Amino acid sequence: MRTEELHIAAVASALPDRVRTADALASGQCDRRVAEQTGIVSVSVSETASAAELAAEAAVRAMRRSGVAPEDLRIVLHADVHYQGHDLWAPASHVQDAVGGSRCPAVEIRQLSNGGMAGLELAAHVLRGQDSPAAALVTTGDTFGMPGFDRWRSDPGTVYGDGGTAAVLTNHGGFAVVRSVATVSDPTLERMHRGDDPFGRMPFSVRAPMDLEVLKRDYLASAGVGAAVRKVVEGQRDALTTALKDAEADLSGIDWFVLPHFGLRRLTAGYLKAWDIDLDATTWPWGRTIGHLGAGDQFAGLEQLVLSGRARPGQRLLFAGVGAGFSWSCAVAELTAVPAEWEPAPRHQPDSSGFRPAEPRLGSQDHPAGS
Repeated sequence: MRTEELHIAAVASALPDRVRTADALASGQCDRRVAEQTGIVSVSVSETASAAELAAEAAVRAMRRSGVAPEDLRIVLHADVHYQGHDLWAPASHVQDAVGGSRCPAVEIRQLSNGGMAGLELAAHVLRGQDSPAAALVTTGDTFGMPGFDRWRSDPGTVYGDGGTAAVLTNHGGFAVVRSVATVSDPTLERMHRGDDPFGRMPFSVRAPMDLEVLKRDYLASAGVGAAVRKVVEGQRDALTTALKDAEADLSGIDWFVLPHFGLRRLTAGYLKAWDIDLDATTWPWGRTIGHLGAGDQFAGLEQLVLSGRARPGQRLLFAGVGAGFSWSCAVAELTAVPAEWEPAPRHQPDSSGFRPAEPRLGSQDHPAGS
């Protein structure tokens, strides 16, 4: 979909302090093989704040940065993967209440790791054709912890970090214009994340902690690895091709690739090798210090490009996401300005573990990817 009237007014994140991979190794939380194959040097871990609280914090910061009045919001979309802090509760409404002054619809998105990108496309549909200045708020928030989810082991190839993110989108201006966004889905792959397990009556009543590798293995035993990989490749290719075509762009004209914070082997198999792109043109050097934020990697990555000073007016960015279900999204945006007034991100100590990621080798665990 062409989105010439969709602008990014602000992005923000709320990221807890990092836990170093070296410390997780020493405590037995992380396996050496995970550290070496993923290349993740630290992850953000929340000791107290819930997922929805982190999303609300990011939302307040993004709205302040954007200068958008809450009453101009036409929709609040909140995407998540894991538990939000309360049962039978509406986290999207909590986010909406945190920014205040709005009575627009507040809706939760459960498209797992592709939820933030799905929110971007849904916001584009809502804002399209609005006659007056209007905005949309898209947030993500997740914390990953036991007993339901082991951030280091539940999804081999990816280490999960906690955090909230937010993006304020408008139909009248910002520091970037979204030229296109495209989403493709293939529901025949949905069983990859439930395998042969029976349906349960309550969360984690069948399997705790989650083991996505077992579920994927059960699915692939009947569906076939080759067929599943072909579907994943086709879905991602279709999303990319559509987004580039609608934006009248090609991969050679993209300056920055804002990708999911997967481990290096999975990132290489799914994006770097498939698209023939340089690691230095991605947000990986920073993402490897945060971990996979569920639905929020793209908004957090964009914020980091701005705060680091690497983003420049005129540069083009490609955002990519994938989530269980399966769905794939790609969006092309162009930076029109660099906001100079944003407060800097908190500084964290770098990891000094001395680990170097293993040379990427493509194996069955790397395909398909995406939670």
